[in-house]
Amino acid sequence: MADSGELREVLASIDREDPGLRAFLDVWHEDALARLPAASRLPLAGLPFAVKGPAGIRSYPARRLIAAGGVPVGSTSVPGPGTYWKTWGLGRHGRTVNPWRPDRTPGGSSAGSAAAVAAGLVPLATGSDGAGSVRVPAAWCGVFGLKTTNGLLPSPDRSGLASAGVLAASAAEAETYLCCVLDDYAPAPALPPLSAAYSPDLGFADTVPEVAAVVGEAVRRLVAAGVVRLAGGGCDLLDPASAWFAVRGGDVRPSEAEVREENDRRLDAFFARTPLLLTPVTPNRPHGHEGPGETFSTALTWAFNLSGHPAASVPAGFTADGCPAGLQLVAGRGRDAELLGAARAVERVLSRECGPFAQVRLPRR
Repeated sequence: MADSGELREVLASIDREDPGLRAFLDVWHEDALARLPAASRLPLAGLPFAVKGPAGIRSYPARRLIAAGGVPVGSTSVPGPGTYWKTWGLGRHGRTVNPWRPDRTPGGSSAGSAAAVAAGLVPLATGSDGAGSVRVPAAWCGVFGLKTTNGLLPSPDRSGLASAGVLAASAAEAETYLCCVLDDYAPAPALPPLSAAYSPDLGFADTVPEVAAVVGEAVRRLVAAGVVRLAGGGCDLLDPASAWFAVRGGDVRPSEAEVREENDRRLDAFFARTPLLLTPVTPNRPHGHEGPGETFSTALTWAFNLSGHPAASVPAGFTADGCPAGLQLVAGRGRDAELLGAARAVERVLSRECGPFAQVRLPRR
């Protein structure tokens, strides 16, 4: 909830911090303040939020948030035109930086949304996820990120890979988002212990040992706390890279279709016996602004854009270089409420040591 004084402070914080962070494309001072009187009488009561990219204000989730009394304060950075790799954003002051380490990328393509939430400028921001574009920046900026079940919300992506999502300070804030954008949404609180399986690599990814160690330790804390019970059997998949590129390009050959179909069969069999899959979000740490090299940061995320499953990123801890790592939670198709319930239970354990609850020092120009 925000009154005019609180909203002015949000806008002033963005003006003060964004020259160093470079998370925003535009900030809508006058429009936000003009929306507030009407918004304050609605359920969200003027909750400030940001939208992804220049077209974000026209997206279905943004329209639903506004209708519920949210106040959009600005649009966040996305990669520049023609960028081959999508793990950085270009804001109004230049290239978006990671709030934890300005020499590293925040991830993308929902780069500015993740950075703005991590810096505490807004409690939530819209995103979209076609290969990991919500989950990767959520992991690398130490915030919560949700990719909804493909097709659950309207998406302009003709390939069917991209799904609407949200970057938020917590899973509880993300649930506020779903309550507004989904009709008849009903929360599904988790009943621990949650039966789950953990895979550091899904059977094919070359996960950096330190990332695997940080996320593996987070899973061990969840088991020790009684939140998770590890079930027998993992979830090994075929590397989905070729299938993802084929679907994105609109030219799917039989061999690529078979990869997608085989992974769907394996995932269907997995979720028939185990309700929750745990993995690292990325196989690597946040890279520098020069690019990721040959590593696909999406190696552990894009399988679930092909399959359509909902997936979330929860802050899991930090590598020795001070960069956040994320724990990915994946649930059955259409089980978004159950996924958020599980994420809230997981977050209560892991947030004691990591995530957006820590104080972030913003870079200066």
